[in-house]
Amino acid sequence: MRLLHTMLRVGNLERSINFYTKCLGMTLLRTTDRPEQKYTLAFVGYGTNPDHAEIELTYNYGVDSYELGTAYGHIALGVPSVHQACETIRVAGGQITREPGPVKGGTTNIAFVVDPDGYKIELIERE
Repeated sequence: MRLLHTMLRVGNLERSINFYTKCLGMTLLRTTDRPEQKYTLAFVGYGTNPDHAEIELTYNYGVDSYELGTAYGHIALGVPSVHQACETIRVAGGQITREPGPVKGGTTNIAFVVDPDGYKIELIERE
């Protein structure tokens, strides 16, 4: 088995595609529009399956926001430099919600950003 994708419901597909491609450097891999079912999908990621997991952004026609609830945690991305990643995200208009620094009780540098729909994304410094 392998992880294929994580699906996130988004309120504005273009805004979300822009965030994941411009702020996080992902590539728009493919889109699927299903007008009869009233939804559009956009898959973003750093590579193509089967080698890399993707994020499926789902826009349901006419729905511009969702309640995230208390069950969602975050998506984690490995980055070579948390400080540089945060600066790139900030310049591209992204929102940093936890500035870079060591994780509590440890030495690994992390930061958190939030996407336009409020989904949290952890950046973990990896060499």
